[in-house]
Amino acid sequence: MFRNALLLVSRLLLAALFVPSGFHALADIAGTSGYFAGLGPTLAAWATGLFELIAGLLILVGLQTPIVALLLAAFCIAAGFIGHYGQGGHDPTLAFMHQQMLMKDIALSGGFLALAMAGAGAWSVDGRILRIGPETT
Repeated sequence: MFRNALLLVSRLLLAALFVPSGFHALADIAGTSGYFAGLGPTLAAWATGLFELIAGLLILVGLQTPIVALLLAAFCIAAGFIGHYGQGGHDPTLAFMHQQMLMKDIALSGGFLALAMAGAGAWSVDGRILRIGPETT
């Protein structure tokens, strides 16, 4: 039961970053597109927002958790290196902020890899589908 509670908290905390981020990206697509202007067309902003929102919701409810967690782990690594690696130029404060954001993305990737291995637990859609009981460790 403790394992399932921790898996639920893990999913809630990881989803807490992606659901609002995806929603915000889609709600302000002009701002998101502006941010991605140097990285690609407006399509990248839409794709990123939709991916973050949908993947975050799937993690939240625990549906197809191993697959979605692996996709989010890869997404975090790619986003970290595309969006933050070597950024900041000659501004030490900005360079430090980008380095911290890169490390955050790498750490999130580790959390998603652990979630992919552990699964969503009994208190999830996956748990209901697979009939994982609360006593399962």
